[in-house]
Amino acid sequence: DLVLWPDPDTMTILPWRPTEGRVMRMYCDITLPNGRPFAGNSRGYLQSVVKRAKAMGLRCDVGCECEFYLFQTDEHGNPTRIPMDHGGYFDIAPLDKAENIRREICFAMEDMGLRPQHSHHESGFGQNEVDFMYSTALKSADNLNTFKSTVKAIADRNGLFASFMPKPMQNQSGSGLHLHLSLFKQGQNIFKNEKDVHSPQAEGFIQGILERISEITAFSNPLVNSYVRFGEDEAPKYITWSHENRSQLIRIPPATGQHARMELRSPDPACNPYVTLALLIYAGLEGIEEQKKLCPPTNLNLRHADAATLRAFEHLPDTLEQAILLARNSEFIARVMPAAYVEKFAGKKLEECRTC
Repeated sequence: DLVLWPDPDTMTILPWRPTEGRVMRMYCDITLPNGRPFAGNSRGYLQSVVKRAKAMGLRCDVGCECEFYLFQTDEHGNPTRIPMDHGGYFDIAPLDKAENIRREICFAMEDMGLRPQHSHHESGFGQNEVDFMYSTALKSADNLNTFKSTVKAIADRNGLFASFMPKPMQNQSGSGLHLHLSLFKQGQNIFKNEKDVHSPQAEGFIQGILERISEITAFSNPLVNSYVRFGEDEAPKYITWSHENRSQLIRIPPATGQHARMELRSPDPACNPYVTLALLIYAGLEGIEEQKKLCPPTNLNLRHADAATLRAFEHLPDTLEQAILLARNSEFIARVMPAAYVEKFAGKKLEECRTC
C-alpha cells in the first residue's frame, strides 16, 4: 500500500474537460503507510537534490524545449503512421497545418498556469514545438508533465494523435527534450560570462555533467527507440561542448546576464523529468564540489566531420542495453539513487530490450 500526499500548489483546472462538474488536478508525493519515503517517488527524489543544492547556496532554474509529432487517426480514432502535414522547419500555412492546434495548446497552457513563449513547426513532417517559460527545477518538471498531457488531450479533441516518441519516423527528425539549466547564487547567475570566460563554478557544473552523462543516459533516454535518434539530424552523439554550435551535446547559447545558461541536447521526451533533472543537477554539483576544470570546447560542426575526427571523441551509449549496463555498474548512480529504484528500472528496461 502507498499513500498519496497532494501538493496544493500544483492545483489546476483541466480546461478541456466539461465546464459543468469541473475536473481539478494536483501532483502528489508518495510515501509508505508509515510515513517513510517511497523509493519510487521520483518527485521527492528531485526535491531532495534541490535541497542539496540549496545547502550549497545554489538554485537551479530549468527551461524545457519539447518536440512532438501529430499523426492522423483512423475511423476508429486509433493512431496511424500518417503525419498531420508535410511542412518543414518554421513553415507557415498551408504547409503547416498545425497552427490552430498549437494556438489551442498555448491557450490551454495559459489556463493551467504555464507561460508559453514560442510555438512553431519543426523540421519533420507533422513535427511541432511549443516552449514555455523556465522555472525552478521541480516546477519545470511538473510543467513538462502538464504540457505533455495538455498536448495529448488537445490533439485527441481535434481527431489527432500526439506522439512524444524520440524517433517515430525513420526518415524524419527525432524529437528531443532540450534542457536549459542555469545556476543562481545569492541572486546572481553563475553562468554569466564575459567573452566566453566562465566562472569556476559554472565550469565545474558543466564538466560534472559531461563526465557523468553516459551513466545518466539510461534515464534521460529510456526507450530502445531513443538510441535511433542519436547522431541523426541535430541530435547529438558525442560528449562535447561548444558555444552556440548545435551539433554538440552541450551548447552555451549567446545569452547574457540573468538569462545565461547551458543547454543539454541529448534527453528526449520519453524520460521521467524528475529523475533526469535530479541526476543532472547532482552531477553538476559534484563537479562544483570537486572543482572540476572544463575541458576545451569542440568548435566544429560534428555533423560534417570525417570519421577520423569523430573517433577522437567519446560518445553516448549506442543502445539502451549498453546504457543500462553503464548505469548498473556506475559508482555515481549507486551513490546518488535508491538501489531499489535502479534495479526495478534496469530490470524492466532490459526486458524491453529483449522484446524489441
